[in-house]
Amino acid sequence: MCEKCGTGSQHNRLVDRRSFLRYAGAGAAAIGGASLLAQDPISAGTASAVRSFELEETSIAQLQEAMSSGRLGARQIAEMYLARIEEVDSPRGSVGLNAMMELNPDAIAIADQRDRERKEGFLRGPLHGIPIIIKDNIDTADRMRTSAGSLALAESIAKEDAYIVRRMREAGAVLLGKTNLSEWANFRSTRSTSGWSARGGQTHNPYVLTRNPCGSSAGTGAAVAASLAAAGIGTETDGSVVCPSTSNGLVGLKPTLGLVSRSGIIPIAHSQDTAGTMTRTVSDAAILLSAITGIDARDPLTLASRTRRQHDYTKFLDANGLEGARIGVARQFFGFNPHVDQVMNDAIEVIRGLGATVIDPANLETHGQFNASEYEVLLYEFKADLNAYLAGIDSKIPHRTLADLIRFNEENKDREMPFFGQEIFLMAEEKGPLTDRSYRDALAKNLRLTRKEGIDATLAKHGVDALISPTGSPAWPTDLINGDHFTGGYSSASAVSGYPHITVPAGLVHELPVGLSFFAGAWSEPNLIRYAYAFEQATMARKAPRFIQGTVGRG
Repeated sequence: MCEKCGTGSQHNRLVDRRSFLRYAGAGAAAIGGASLLAQDPISAGTASAVRSFELEETSIAQLQEAMSSGRLGARQIAEMYLARIEEVDSPRGSVGLNAMMELNPDAIAIADQRDRERKEGFLRGPLHGIPIIIKDNIDTADRMRTSAGSLALAESIAKEDAYIVRRMREAGAVLLGKTNLSEWANFRSTRSTSGWSARGGQTHNPYVLTRNPCGSSAGTGAAVAASLAAAGIGTETDGSVVCPSTSNGLVGLKPTLGLVSRSGIIPIAHSQDTAGTMTRTVSDAAILLSAITGIDARDPLTLASRTRRQHDYTKFLDANGLEGARIGVARQFFGFNPHVDQVMNDAIEVIRGLGATVIDPANLETHGQFNASEYEVLLYEFKADLNAYLAGIDSKIPHRTLADLIRFNEENKDREMPFFGQEIFLMAEEKGPLTDRSYRDALAKNLRLTRKEGIDATLAKHGVDALISPTGSPAWPTDLINGDHFTGGYSSASAVSGYPHITVPAGLVHELPVGLSFFAGAWSEPNLIRYAYAFEQATMARKAPRFIQGTVGRG
């Protein structure tokens, strides 16, 4: 979550991966980064020989049309995605993306049930029969494990579904499987590599396979980008929905804290954790968000959404949604990469051309003032929240506390810590209870600097409806020896405040996607969806990955 700190034989073979322009004011070429590609060493790289796939880039609405017309059934769609996973994700296939941790052995049976329901005239909603993948830190009370990528929980089967999983099942989704992640949601080591877990190995970026998929929701990002499912769910504490989304050319939506239940999700920190949607289009994000929101008795914070929650976020999909809007540019998050700046500046011209007033700059004055206090809060809450989660898992799993996990990792360090250690675990274990004054002061500081004196103050000072910034850099080369190396981007103020944040594809830099972030105050999802959709429809900047091989782009 934290970027920083009855089935056929083919299906059975795959069950466990351990065994297996139109826009005003700018040109389309600029948004696509085409001006950068003439001498592009990555463009000249070798694309993997992947067979054409009928469902590549297919939207949820298009899948529903195929089922309603009788052209395809839910079972056929599930089988097609499973075949795609075998070819693209499996080490036996043509790419070896390694984004899926485990496939659901009941997926085909669920799809058959959805077909029977459709035949009987019972449709559950827009997700009826739609294959969805979820991150392997989200509980499912079925035959899949929930492990956070750790060997310590490799056999842990949840007692009940996470609330968001129950909501998706009720909405008719077919849970196709669970995705690999950065182990413990990237909160074990100060020098970890995103997309690596002891249980799942290393996930690759589908655009350039030697590049990193970013963030702890790395597997979901890579898998959805590669059309291994219709859509996916990730989780974020700080950046791990939006970073893998920008790095994999996706729309990533991190909602307001409390809009989506946190129950049944292996935690880092309750003051920042939330699940979020990761999709190829804004429309799909709106559909999926509509399905997973709701009031959950196991998460009292969701009560705050009772009068704020929208039952159907698709009503905010407006191609003219930027007309009349006032958009501020958080210019302080630019400057880390000139190519990204070019794409972002072109995006600003698009936004102007779509009828918005752009205020530039509109910077967050408290940026950088809460970094240390954020980390302090995460360490305290991680120990408390993880111990509470572990206390409730199946008694067959002996690891009941963070101290138990530290001991397990040390005893199994050849498998658990071959590349990086558990420095964050050790620091968190030293923390006291959540009644400590240092924790309470740090949390109060975080909320003050990111809410009232941060995002809220910036919106009010400049009279703007939302702020924009680059989400992140083009994906860096994966380096298990030295770990991740971020160069820039935005996530923290929205993450720490618990405010919503959406990233939408803005263009390519040397075949690598970069995203544009829209963010604003609490419960502003309707406006953010409206703005992101208008930008998306004007630019259509997302391009499908080509699975480029080799080490091109280095040196």
